[in-house]
Amino acid sequence: MRLKWILLVSLFIAFACVAAYADDRNDATAYTIAIHEEDNNTPAWNNNDEDFDFATRGFIATDDPLIIPSAYPGYNAWNMENYSFLNNTTCPDTINPLLFRQAQLNNIHGLFNVTDGIYQVRGYDVSDISFIKGDTGWIVIDPMVSVETAKAALELVNRSIGDYPVKAVIYSHPHVDHYQGVKGVTTQEDVDAGDTEIIAPSGFMEHALSENVYAGNAMFRRAVYQYGIRLPVDEKGNVDIGLGKSPSYGTASLIAPTIDISETGQKLTVDGVDMEFQMVNDTEAPVELNIWFPQKKALFVAEDCTATLHNVLTLRGAQVRDPLAWSNDLKQTQELWGDQAEVMFSAHHWPRFGNEKVNEILENQRDMYKFINDQTLNLMNKGYTMDEIASMIELPDSLKQYWYTYGFYGQIYMGVKATYQKYLGFYDADPISLKRVPPEEFSTSITEYMGGADAAMERLQKDYDAGNYELVASIAHYLVFADPSNMAARNLEAAALEQLGYQSISGTARNAYLSGAQELRSTEPINERSGVSEDVMASMTISELLDYLSVRLNGDKATGEDFRMNIVLTDTGDKALVQVKNSALIYWPDKSSSTADVTVEMPRTTLEQLAADPSVTPADVTTTGDAAVFDKFVSMLDVFDPGFNIVTP
Repeated sequence: MRLKWILLVSLFIAFACVAAYADDRNDATAYTIAIHEEDNNTPAWNNNDEDFDFATRGFIATDDPLIIPSAYPGYNAWNMENYSFLNNTTCPDTINPLLFRQAQLNNIHGLFNVTDGIYQVRGYDVSDISFIKGDTGWIVIDPMVSVETAKAALELVNRSIGDYPVKAVIYSHPHVDHYQGVKGVTTQEDVDAGDTEIIAPSGFMEHALSENVYAGNAMFRRAVYQYGIRLPVDEKGNVDIGLGKSPSYGTASLIAPTIDISETGQKLTVDGVDMEFQMVNDTEAPVELNIWFPQKKALFVAEDCTATLHNVLTLRGAQVRDPLAWSNDLKQTQELWGDQAEVMFSAHHWPRFGNEKVNEILENQRDMYKFINDQTLNLMNKGYTMDEIASMIELPDSLKQYWYTYGFYGQIYMGVKATYQKYLGFYDADPISLKRVPPEEFSTSITEYMGGADAAMERLQKDYDAGNYELVASIAHYLVFADPSNMAARNLEAAALEQLGYQSISGTARNAYLSGAQELRSTEPINERSGVSEDVMASMTISELLDYLSVRLNGDKATGEDFRMNIVLTDTGDKALVQVKNSALIYWPDKSSSTADVTVEMPRTTLEQLAADPSVTPADVTTTGDAAVFDKFVSMLDVFDPGFNIVTP
């Protein structure tokens, strides 16, 4: 299995080389500055010094400057120097002061001693990498996004603490920032030889592959907005995502697990280190685990308890998470180890030191997710719609005093909408919502109803001048979709989105607003790279490859077609019977038919290439029967545009 692959969510060339642009960005308005002054009155400032204490405690060493070259010439995998402007003590008017403070906390980087025999490297990627010292070597938890950053972290640990072999790697869950750097700390050869174990929750491989494939093109494009990939790194652009600075952009890798963790209470000893696991599935990820280290009285809580309100549904898109399960699992975490834990560390941010502080955050974040779940359901059952509820719910004052309940990554309104979606779906029960007029058609009509674009623009400018930015962006959006060449409307919508971005506490919301503004102001085509790499395809079963081909099948091009193909992979022996009928692709793995219209023989790499990019003519294909059927099938497969429009039609 060829597993040295590049997943483009971790490379994003645009991240390393932001395109030249005319800097027509605005300053913060008086209304935005007033919102910042109001946020400065939050009670969370009363204990923010505690976070700086925890974030710097145990510091050992760092790289200075912290610049990690990428394997790809001309690029850096990581460059913390870009964010040095955040080290100033004065918050710029264009950054919400709460987000600015979180960004400063996330600027702290290096190797830290968590407790006896447990270390973390933080600020070398968007996620933390943890090192547990065993009898003879290291146990590594969550080797970050890229091979380059994980390798740099291991080198820092080895030269600071001692050079030891890696005896095990643990993936806490199947998000790319927790496993893609694995080949920076070990090799496939060491795993195959039994020198290194790879430990992960059951179902890890299924979710690691599927989440970034079937809806991958859409997710990658949306991630450009969430992570601010194309934004300049400065006070009017990308400053932080709340969980950390940004994903690194280097070489991605994957080594399949050798040990599965499947149930709470499961125990394992590796290199003299005792571990007890808690399964926390359907919380921050479909499968996820927490780890108790009884010898250290240390609790690792993966991504279920960090220094921010997390996403119930990530902006890049994913399966919706369950805030009730999240709350219940934090409750169980505390019941299992809350009376013993002296330190808690996670896959993002900094540890909590002392039994009192461990229990405090477990309880408060338990209640935070339960509050979101219960109050959303409460208002749903009173007949309120998703958007209404999102504007009605805010955390109680008792939770607002804690820094880690603020929405630096997720936001209350995002969690409410996601919870509504989980229980009731897209439909708000108003029949008008069943099937709406397509956006461009509706926008054209609503512009006419408003008396035309000129009349609407006059009103919009007054509302902008009055600080009504959400309203301006919403109405200007219709003018843009009615006539995307209307640059006055585009620029006004961009200006409104920009102020909303400056106001945002959430780093991801800020990035989304500012990315939309950037694209509205530009008339250049959006040039993104996306898709799923060849080596990701090499990790998939033949059924998963055929599922992805099913997604690529253009239903209109397949209208009226009815044919069957035998597909035989000459080098692996895999085979499948494929049928295209009723504009759908159906398949039967491990089967073939003597009455199929054509039998197609190819090496597995050809099927992988076909699934990855149907525009490339399949090589090494031998057909028996009607060869035109296979050619017709290939012509029905769509090539997705990785730079599809978002803020314009």
